[in-house]
Amino acid sequence: MKPLLRVEGLVTEIGHDAAALRVVDGVSFHVAAGETYALLGESGCGKSMTALSLMRLLPDGGRIAAGTVHLDGQDVLALPERDMRRVRGGGMAMIFQEPMLALNPVVKVGHQIVEALVLHQGLSGRVASEAACGLLDSVGVPDALRRLDSYPFELSGGLRQRAMIAMALAGQPRLLIADEPTTALDVTIQAQVLDVLRHLRTERRMGMLLITHDLGVVAENADRVGVMYAGELLEEGARDAFFAAPQHPYSRMLFAALPHGLLPSRAQEPVADGSPLGRPGDGARLTTIPGQVPKPGDRIRGCRFAPRCPFAIARCRDQSPDWQVINDQRVRCHLAGMLPPLNARGVTTPAHSIQAAQALLQVDGLKVHFPIRRGFIQRSVGYVRAVDDVTLSIQQGRTLALVGESGCGKTTVGKALLRLIEPTAGSIVLGGESITARNASTLRRQAQMVFQDPFSSLNPRMRVADILLEGMDALGVGAANQRRDAVALLLRQVGLPDDAGGRYPHAFSGGQRQRIAIARALAVSPRLVICDEPTSALDVSVQAQILNLLKDLQDSLGLAYLFITHNLAVVDYLAHEVAVMYLGRIVEQGPATAVLRAPRHPYTQALVNAVPRIEPPAGQRIVRLAGDQPSPLNPPNGCHFHPRCPHANETCRQIYPDQTVVGSGHWARCHWVAAQGQALPVRSPN
Repeated sequence: MKPLLRVEGLVTEIGHDAAALRVVDGVSFHVAAGETYALLGESGCGKSMTALSLMRLLPDGGRIAAGTVHLDGQDVLALPERDMRRVRGGGMAMIFQEPMLALNPVVKVGHQIVEALVLHQGLSGRVASEAACGLLDSVGVPDALRRLDSYPFELSGGLRQRAMIAMALAGQPRLLIADEPTTALDVTIQAQVLDVLRHLRTERRMGMLLITHDLGVVAENADRVGVMYAGELLEEGARDAFFAAPQHPYSRMLFAALPHGLLPSRAQEPVADGSPLGRPGDGARLTTIPGQVPKPGDRIRGCRFAPRCPFAIARCRDQSPDWQVINDQRVRCHLAGMLPPLNARGVTTPAHSIQAAQALLQVDGLKVHFPIRRGFIQRSVGYVRAVDDVTLSIQQGRTLALVGESGCGKTTVGKALLRLIEPTAGSIVLGGESITARNASTLRRQAQMVFQDPFSSLNPRMRVADILLEGMDALGVGAANQRRDAVALLLRQVGLPDDAGGRYPHAFSGGQRQRIAIARALAVSPRLVICDEPTSALDVSVQAQILNLLKDLQDSLGLAYLFITHNLAVVDYLAHEVAVMYLGRIVEQGPATAVLRAPRHPYTQALVNAVPRIEPPAGQRIVRLAGDQPSPLNPPNGCHFHPRCPHANETCRQIYPDQTVVGSGHWARCHWVAAQGQALPVRSPN
């Protein structure tokens, strides 16, 4: 059968003549109608540049130097730009990695979606608006009708991503290119969105090119997998064959870098020396891939992965390998079929000594309510209860993970703690000193934040070294003549090249920009770091480096982390305690092991169940959380979760539950949990 998309020998270069940098080098693959082809690899491998080449959306100076791209038999590269405009959106559409850069910041979300509907489906007026609302609703945007009138900056990172997915689907494309489509989404909405994409793929026989670093997402959604490195494909095969026995050393090391919660069960079996593959024990470090992806301009003889490969021999450094077929998988490796089991043993590090002491951070009754203003005099007609009575504490050297769906108020909590957003009520005590509007700036050295969207939080007109120096200079960190050396050390710690300090943020990939943001937060030696999705844009190998770095810093410096994330596998590795947030309130909290291994609240159970896994536990039924999170403008009466809860009764619909203690330091707010055992009410929010 003729494939929907066929790419042969694609070569993409940036620049001209001798100065041209080859970012995609001889890539060939095909995607059939109704099939999902996953392109996997680290940041900087050329995955996104391959997708941009297919759409002919290359940056200035970029050109396709060789190769062919056929969509449904049509030569895309031979089309004039006038015809190519109809292909983009109608023939093939793309979900970009960074929604804030892809959406027009001065145009309402609804208008941007309607624009695509008018162009590709010929809809107009009320019909187009209703279709736009339906698209937003289909990708899990709560209160979709109101969101049509929102600007992109008024939406959370997850909502912006979903709006962009809706826009891509508006043209009913035959091929959908999804570049990290669920990077900013929590696990429940990620599951909903991926279900929507799978349904559309099946219903419309739509092909999908899925670019991702999440092996769990690949395992649940891909039909075939291609592994990319330094502009080349290194391995390709059917999903089941790839996950059963990855053939290339690079593929195996990507598996080994995963937190153990996502590894297949067979990978937990001991190898020759008795250590499990990629599964660190308590206190163990994650396995990382040494070195970095080579730059496009680097001249490398032989295999491009050889400088980082633990199995490389002299031939690997001199001769570029050809394709070989091993068990119906294509692989470019001289040692294919001869590799021993990969030993990815973690190195045990001593746990940081925690002594019973006053909490470094103590938050009591935190509320953040945003007024809704209407009319000529902008009178307040209601409030969005983004954070509604949150109490938590973090000790020195400990990590509290704050998890929940997009829009539940996690990021607002983080910003309110630093008074980047002014709280409506509540107290915040850091290091024994109350944080007020007057002294917030003086306490910034003790607490820093890593924001979710690194591109928006980094000054595009400043070089990286100046970005890192800015905070150090302002707060007087270290001697002035030593700060440049400190910057170089920071860059090495977060896995960036030595020359990164002289470049601007736009010269880096999304994952590299996130590492710059982490380095900036660490530059002033804080005691508390608020991490808002710090690894959401990173591939698994770089994620492992960052998580190891955060853990090393915590062990050596006694740093405390408030870790805001939707990645429960990361929580399982890094966090000591977990707080689960829903619609502005914490519904379950306790030690990480207790909350993740034995969740009590139905919402926490749904979050844990929704985590993509390479191999779900035997006999486990995959349950998707129904419905969407209600709007914080008008939360439900009683327990806020009752409209989506399978155990809800009349009491749940009328009375908000008290805390029920279910274990040592472990509690949940749930009438159903209270009915199952002893109920020890502590305090109910107003």
